[in-house]
This record gives sequence, structure tokens and C-alpha cells, in this order.
Amino acid sequence: MGNPRGLFDLENHFAFYGAYHSNPINIFIHTLFVWPIFFTSLVLFYFTPTICDLSQSGILPSGFNHVLVFNYGFLFALIYGLFYVILDKKAGSLAALICLACWVGATFLAAHLGYSLAWKIPSCAFAEHDCSFPLIRNYVFSIQVVLAAQLFCWTGQFIGHGVFEKRAPALLDNLVQAFLMAPFFVLLEVLQSLFGYEPYPGFHARVKAKIEAEIKEWKDKKQKKNS
Repeated sequence: MGNPRGLFDLENHFAFYGAYHSNPINIFIHTLFVWPIFFTSLVLFYFTPTICDLSQSGILPSGFNHVLVFNYGFLFALIYGLFYVILDKKAGSLAALICLACWVGATFLAAHLGYSLAWKIPSCAFAEHDCSFPLIRNYVFSIQVVLAAQLFCWTGQFIGHGVFEKRAPALLDNLVQAFLMAPFFVLLEVLQSLFGYEPYPGFHARVKAKIEAEIKEWKDKKQKKNS
């Protein structure tokens, strides 16, 4: 029977992701680009349908009720934030605050850019037709500003893997785990490097051993495959 806490096992999650990010330069590249990818993704989600309309409730301050839209972007940030808090209360709470800040910043940026600048209609013919599915309609638009940022960040990360790590990204083996852990991984790396932070005593020693064992196993398999 599997471990019921497997989904929230920080040690295993960190070891999995760390096995694909052991090169210092690759880690640095991801530290620069992972959170901008998260941020720009939230910009995209700003144009998705509203889940809960609070514009007339009076809960939000004046001037914010038409900007802070509780749509799929908020849900996206909420899931990430809660997941990190469950993994580790201290660093997870900081990560959750960063997720919230990213959502707020992304909504203001998206509102400032506007629909026409953030998205580009691929063909005038399509624009003339009314689509009854707003979410589908929005996603057939090609991206201008956000796509440029995403392409730049993703290219940097793939260079990090190809040139320095010399191993394919984690997302090719476990897409969900890789996307969920990436922002938290780089945050923990920064906290550990700058402040010596550990979620609990012995965490980094145990994770390091798991990472080294996984890398050795991967190299052995690669050598057998090439021989």
C-alpha cells in the first residue's frame, strides 16, 4: 500500500526535483526564471471567466473591485499556495504569500495591458464570429507580451538543462510534480543558501543522499543503454 502522505512528502518531492537540478548554474537559471513563468501564467489566467463576482459586494476597496477578479488565476495561485503550506508551514507560508503577490501583480498588469495588447487575434475572420465559449475563445488567441516572456524564460531553462545539467527536464518524466514543485524548489534553495534554512533538522542531508542515489541510478541506466 502506498504512503498516504506521499502527495505531501516534501522530502520525496524535493529529491525528485533536485535530481534533475544538481548543477549550480542550472539551479541559478531556474531561480531567475521559474517565478516569472508562474507570474506570466497568472497574467494569462486573468482573461478566463470569473468564478466569483465580488465587484458589487463592497468587500474589496474602491478601485480594486474591477481589477482583482476571482477567476481561474486566483484558483491557480490558491492551489499552489495551499500545497506549499501543507508541505512546510514556514517556507510554505512565505511561498503562499509570494503566490498571492504574484496574483495581485499579474491582475494589475493584465488590466493595464488590456485584452488587445495581451492577446492578438490570429485572424480577422475568426474575430468576426461570436464564440459562445469564452474560455475556448480566449485560448485560441496568440500571445504577444506574455508569450515573449514565457519563451525567453523557458528557453533559458532548456539551455540550463541541455548545456549545464546535461539531463532532460523533470517535466518530461512527471509533468504535474515538476510544475508544482518548481517555484517551491527554487525558494527553498535560496532560503537554504542565504540563511541555512531547513524545514526540519537533517532535511538537506537526507535529501542530498536521495538525490545522489537517484542520479547514480540514472547514470547507470544511461551507461547500460549506450553500451
